Amino acid sequence: MVNLTINNQPVSVPEGTTLMEAAKEIGVHVPSLCYLKDLNEIAACRVCVVELEGSEKLITSCNNVAQEGMVIHTNSPKVRANRRNTVELILSQHDARCAICSKSRNCLLQDVANDLGIQGLPYEQHYEKRPWNKKFPLIRDSAKCIKCMRCIQICDKVQSLGVWDVESTGSRTTVNVANHGNIEDANCSLCGQCITHCPVGALFERNDSPKVWDALGVPNQITVAQIAPAVRTAWGEEMGLSPDEATVGKIAHALKKMGVDYVFDTTFSADLTIMEEATEFLQRFTAGELDKRPMFTSCCPAWVRFLQSEFPHFLPQLSTAKSPQQMFGAVTKSYFAEKIGVNPENIHCISVMPCVAKKDECNKDLYYKEFAGKEVDTVITTRELVAMMRSESIHKDNLHDIPFDTILEDASGAGVIFGTTGGVMEAALRTAYATIMGRNPSPDDFAMVRNSAKEENGILSANLQIGAHTVNIAVTSGLAHARTLLKQIEDGTAHYHFVEVMACPGGCVGGGGQPVRHGEELAPQRGQTLYALDGDAPVRFSHENKDVQALYADFMGEPCGHLAHQLLHTSHQKQ
Repeated sequence: MVNLTINNQPVSVPEGTTLMEAAKEIGVHVPSLCYLKDLNEIAACRVCVVELEGSEKLITSCNNVAQEGMVIHTNSPKVRANRRNTVELILSQHDARCAICSKSRNCLLQDVANDLGIQGLPYEQHYEKRPWNKKFPLIRDSAKCIKCMRCIQICDKVQSLGVWDVESTGSRTTVNVANHGNIEDANCSLCGQCITHCPVGALFERNDSPKVWDALGVPNQITVAQIAPAVRTAWGEEMGLSPDEATVGKIAHALKKMGVDYVFDTTFSADLTIMEEATEFLQRFTAGELDKRPMFTSCCPAWVRFLQSEFPHFLPQLSTAKSPQQMFGAVTKSYFAEKIGVNPENIHCISVMPCVAKKDECNKDLYYKEFAGKEVDTVITTRELVAMMRSESIHKDNLHDIPFDTILEDASGAGVIFGTTGGVMEAALRTAYATIMGRNPSPDDFAMVRNSAKEENGILSANLQIGAHTVNIAVTSGLAHARTLLKQIEDGTAHYHFVEVMACPGGCVGGGGQPVRHGEELAPQRGQTLYALDGDAPVRFSHENKDVQALYADFMGEPCGHLAHQLLHTSHQKQ
């Protein structure tokens, strides 16, 4: 242990603890703009400086460790003057029109400037302006970039993509797409992790809420909305609701208040995905197709984009099953349209997702009878949903639980856990076991696939015995871990039959479209919320979903049958 004094308080911390962390131990917050623990400890912003008695120069607290006998002041006159000057210099190169910024009220620079009482600048403002394709799902505003390097580090170290890089030197230093390229040509997976880790509004998703408002105003058009499992774990954070209070039924109520005609839970189509994916896995497994290389899950569009651009030779191993989002759209524009007697051309399908990549995925075409169009018309993120609620003056106090609409209503706990890493695998194994053995397992028999982030290299693997079959499985999240896993499979050091990959660390609960909580990684807690909902669900197996059973009996035929392949499966092409 190391003993030091911070702001006249004695502190004892383990050797190697940074001064910022030591201050936090006694409840002292040292502001920072660039710091990300273990990822970005480069003191780029220099907002976190503190005064060390005996040293003429101020030192950064994020990357200097506590030493025996240090006497530190985190907010002395010298520190305040320096910090204020630093922030004023940063603001001189930052477009500070906060009222029209996506991060307004949730911006670290705004917070620090307000805390320092900055109400004007002694420097002229000069900020960079670069063109950007505003139709692309991920948008960068160069005028707001503060060169903190967070986006570079999260993309390099967590996602291993290297989409962003530094350009120029000195005061001209800036961040841009690597190799002076365009974002459309980069190998961006659209995971959105750079957005959630940007401390300001330099990175954000394309705002598609105007398309929703427009759709709601079209006469005689039917609007149908679906809510992804992970959305229910996070929307309440923005509304001041606890996880128990932030129910999915209240989201349904909010969408109805906005004017949506039909509201459903994507958990329904998650169960449908399991019926198709588990059936496909058993077919390929028993045929010996997976003896050398595994079948990969295909639910995560960011992971699919990664495979398409980085490892296209693995594309034949991807499940052909569409994601729950796309399956829901396909069923809505076919089975549901026929059930309610509406031309699918007159249905506008809206998805509420925790994901930026879903905005790209929804561009896929659907052809069914005379219908030629999109399965899903508009995708909004959890953040966009909350913004729409606020614009309609929908507050937590005027929301209550309402049921989903019928026909596509039923959902299982297995579908709910799709939103967390390991959830797709666990749901599929429950149904695969029941298919092979002719009886259900205990719902928690495959709980070993949970919490893959705690495993070495972020990869969880297991050998499961199901009857006479040994099934080797692996689960991972985060594309750097996925890259490691793929290379192990490629060089033959690891062999699996079935692999689940989610692009965002922790799965969809940590998606790039979820609410931003600076300095907090909430995916584990959000995941536990989904497991609790699964544990309390009256139905915990996808194959016991009554509305899914009715869909097959009345319309689809059988899993992986002719019509199912037409509507619920796809092919994957190199990107």
